[in-house]
Amino acid sequence: MRPIIQLFGKILAPNAQRFQQALKRPDLTQRWVQKEIVARLINSAYGRALGINSIKDWWRVPLVDYEDIIPWLKPTVQHHKYQQISLTPEPILFFEKTSGSSGAMKLIPYTQSLRRSFNQMFCVWAYDLIVNGPDFSTGKIYACISPRLNEADSQNLQNDLDYLDGWLRFFLRPWLLLPEQLNNLNNIPAFKHQLALALLKAEALEIISIWSPTFLQILLKYIQENQQLLQAELQQRISLNRLKLLSESPIPWQQIWPSLKLISCWDSANAAVQAQGLRSQFPGVLVQGKGLLATEAPMTIPLIKARGYVPVLDEVFFEFEDNQGVLLSLTELTIGQEYRLILSQKGGLYRYRIGDCVRVTHYYQNTPCLEFLGRYQSLSDLVGEKLSETFVNNALTRLNLPSTNFKSLVPVAAPPHYLLLLDRAEETPAMIAQKLDSILSESYHYRRARGLGQLEPPEVFISPQIPELLVSYHIRTGSIWGGIKHPMLATSPLSTQLLREIRKMYNPE
Repeated sequence: MRPIIQLFGKILAPNAQRFQQALKRPDLTQRWVQKEIVARLINSAYGRALGINSIKDWWRVPLVDYEDIIPWLKPTVQHHKYQQISLTPEPILFFEKTSGSSGAMKLIPYTQSLRRSFNQMFCVWAYDLIVNGPDFSTGKIYACISPRLNEADSQNLQNDLDYLDGWLRFFLRPWLLLPEQLNNLNNIPAFKHQLALALLKAEALEIISIWSPTFLQILLKYIQENQQLLQAELQQRISLNRLKLLSESPIPWQQIWPSLKLISCWDSANAAVQAQGLRSQFPGVLVQGKGLLATEAPMTIPLIKARGYVPVLDEVFFEFEDNQGVLLSLTELTIGQEYRLILSQKGGLYRYRIGDCVRVTHYYQNTPCLEFLGRYQSLSDLVGEKLSETFVNNALTRLNLPSTNFKSLVPVAAPPHYLLLLDRAEETPAMIAQKLDSILSESYHYRRARGLGQLEPPEVFISPQIPELLVSYHIRTGSIWGGIKHPMLATSPLSTQLLREIRKMYNPE
C-alpha cells in the first residue's frame, strides 16, 4: 500500500508546488485571486447593484455580516438540478448550514468554484502529510460522518470528504472506512453503536479525520462504557487479542488501533484543551490541528515544515482589521499582532466578516502564519458584567484543573449568574466556584455586578456526562454532530430546557 500512497503524493505534487510558489509571492497571488473574485462579482446582480465595473471599484463593496446578505441569498432561478442567487453568476450546488454554535444557523451557498477551493486545500494538506508526516502504510481513513437526524439534513454535507471534487473522492474511496449501516440511522444511540463497531473492526485504521475533538472523546467513552455488549457482538469478527484488549479498563486505545498515526481535528481556541486530551490518550499519534476551516471557506492549512498555519492565499482573498479599525492586506501584517478576519471567496461571499480573530505567529516563505484565537466580540453580558472570551479563557486556566478536558462557562438568565461545566476535576464544586468567583471579580464590571447583587455567585457542575448531554441537546435543536463547537464562554443564556436537563442529570431525583 505504501507505493500507492507515494503515487497519490505524486498526483498531488503539482497542486502543492503551485501553492509553495504562491507562498513565496503572496502579494502577487492575492491580487490575482482578488481579480478572479471581482470578475464573478461584476457578473452578479449584487455587483451590478453596487456599481462594480472593475477591481478599482473594490472600495464600493461594503464589509458585511451574514445578516446583511440574507436578502441576496433568495433563489432567483430554480431548476430541478440547481439554483441561482444574486451573489454569484455560478449555479448553486446546495446550501450548507453552519454548526450554529455561535448564534443562529446560517445557510452558506456552495458553487463548484468554492468546492474546488476546498479541494485545493485538501491536496496541499495531504501532500504535506505524505512527504513530511508519519510513514503511512495502510492508508485506511475514517472521515467524520454525522447522522442525518431529520429530512432537512439530507442536502447537507455529512462527511468531511464531501467538500472535495468527485475525482478525488473516487480516488480516496478504497481507503475510506464507510460503514453502510450509518447511512439511514436517525438516532444518536444507534449511530454511536454502529460507528463504534465499525471502528473497532478497523484494525488497520491509520487516520482519523474529525472536526471537534469531543466527537471522538464521546465515542471512546461509549466504547469504554459498553465493553461487554460490544465484545459480544464482535466475537469471531476481530482477533482474540483485540477482544481481550477491549475488556481492559481503561482500554489501551493505541493497542486497539496499532496503525493509527494521525488524528486531524480542531485544536485551537476552545478546542485546545480537548485536543490535548486526545494527545494524552494517543501519545504516539500526531494530533494535528485543522487550522482555520469553516463552512464559509478554507482559510488556513497546517503545514509541517511551516510549523504553523499558512493562509489559503491562492483561493481566498484576505483582509484584516486591526484594533483601530484599519484594514490591512496579507503582506502588511505584523508578527504578534491580532486582527479580525475579513474574507472574500469564490462562492459569493465578498468582504465577509466571518467573526474570527487571528494572531500572526511568524512568517513562512514570505507569508504570515495565522493562529486562530477565537471569535471576535465573544462577550457575555447579562447585567453589564461584560465578560470577554479572552478574560474567561485566562481565568479558567488560572483555576489549575489538570485533570479537566472539558470546560465551558455559560450564563444563566434567572437568576442571573454563571455556571461552569466540567467533565472532571479533583477539587469539589464549591471550592472551584469560590476560586472562580474570586478570579472573575478581578474584572471591574463583574465585581461591580456581584457587589450590587445583580449577579448571584457562580455554580460549578462536574460530570463526565456533560459533553454528551450538550451534544445531544444541540443535535435536537438543529446542529450537525461532527461540527458542534463547545465555547469556553457561551454568549447567550442557557435555555431553560437545557438547564433543566443539566440539573436533572447532576441532581437526579
